[in-house]
Amino acid sequence: MDRTTRILIVEDDMIIGANISLQLSNLGYEVTGIESRGEEAIVHARENTPDLLLLDINLKGSLSGIDTAMAIQKFRTIPIVYLTANGDEDTFSKAKETHPKAFITKPFNKLDLQRTLELVVAQIKDDKSVQDNGRNMEVMEDRIFVRHRGKMEKLLLEDIFFVEANRNYCTLVTDSGKYVLSSTLKTMEQLLPKTQFTRVHRSFIVKLSKLDVVADQHVEIGRNAIPIGKSYKETLLNRIRTI
Repeated sequence: MDRTTRILIVEDDMIIGANISLQLSNLGYEVTGIESRGEEAIVHARENTPDLLLLDINLKGSLSGIDTAMAIQKFRTIPIVYLTANGDEDTFSKAKETHPKAFITKPFNKLDLQRTLELVVAQIKDDKSVQDNGRNMEVMEDRIFVRHRGKMEKLLLEDIFFVEANRNYCTLVTDSGKYVLSSTLKTMEQLLPKTQFTRVHRSFIVKLSKLDVVADQHVEIGRNAIPIGKSYKETLLNRIRTI
């Protein structure tokens, strides 16, 4: 991101939130707002599209920080940095399902915040650079538009079965045919909603709702058998258990 990174703070202690906002402004970031409840953060993220969520896990009200992140990820992919005073394993495991960029443990000082955000923003820039190289698809809430035969065609996310990589190209396999895109699988993994898709192999991303069979070493979608890589198996099984 060449422009100033825009950060939404979600913190139910307004004194802490205001202090964080001041620190971020002094570090050169733009604060799009300070929200104290998950419901308000969801509306803010939809209307303002920040580049980064600085999100307290233990919010007051009906939605926790993790619930809030999951709700936002249904319509927009925004990198997350969690603030937490709760270091128990159950909370950490649940938070990992939202694929945060980092955790900052309370209480923290200005240097902790500064260094963590510098690392995360650098990573976001690297990710965006990958996306911008040969990007030929646009992702929306429930569909994508892919460049096919010289024009942008609509594909509903629900219609995608899986994505297969072949070097710097990917094939999207759908119920109506195949679409070859000049994108790496890493780019596809970053663009497709993580709530609906997961990587199961260095060469495959699958649509979770399309899985017919999950075996020890492969999954099946329709008549297609797709291998499961050892490093992806645990994540896949965890994703299936949460559906």
